[in-house]
Amino acid sequence: MIKTLIFDFGNVFINLDIEGAEKYALEKFQIESPSEEMIGNNELYEKGLISTEEFIGFYAENFPNLSKTELIGIWNYMLKDFPKNRLEFLQQLKNEGIYKLILLSNTNELHIDYVKKHVPLYEDFKSCFDAFYLSHEINLRKPNIDIFEFVLSENSLRANECIFIDDNIHNCKTAKNLGIYTWHINPKTEDICDLFETKKHLF
Repeated sequence: MIKTLIFDFGNVFINLDIEGAEKYALEKFQIESPSEEMIGNNELYEKGLISTEEFIGFYAENFPNLSKTELIGIWNYMLKDFPKNRLEFLQQLKNEGIYKLILLSNTNELHIDYVKKHVPLYEDFKSCFDAFYLSHEINLRKPNIDIFEFVLSENSLRANECIFIDDNIHNCKTAKNLGIYTWHINPKTEDICDLFETKKHLF
């Protein structure tokens, strides 16, 4: 019996353009693919292990032709709209009080600052959750197993009483290996508002 719903943020509630953002970044950086150093820097930032200043400083040093404002614009390019019906779905879940609601997102300081500034629904959204975990605040990130173990432990949850919804297959595989039910949502064809229809066999 499902008692806890664990949600990702990007491409579950807020729409992302990951492919477009990658293409845009490569064009601006005038490179064919990101270096291992860039990927490592991004992961450190996502886990909150380096500051925003250090993160932007790395790119400023490697791409001196781009201003700090341009670099931040490239980083935030993927963030798009937040459909209101998804917030209403979440608010209904909160009001019904049947399930514990948890957010578990790989999110960094620049992205969340952008969301707070440009998404009027953000505070209403955050207030719906019983627990709200952003990778840069807890120094853990998906798909590593320790972040899921942390959430289960912190909230005294049984894995087989949880469902985890994420658009990243690797994140879902880790959760599944712990015995958590999963929905690898396809943001192009599926919507979180259809959770109980799509996964009705679990409810």
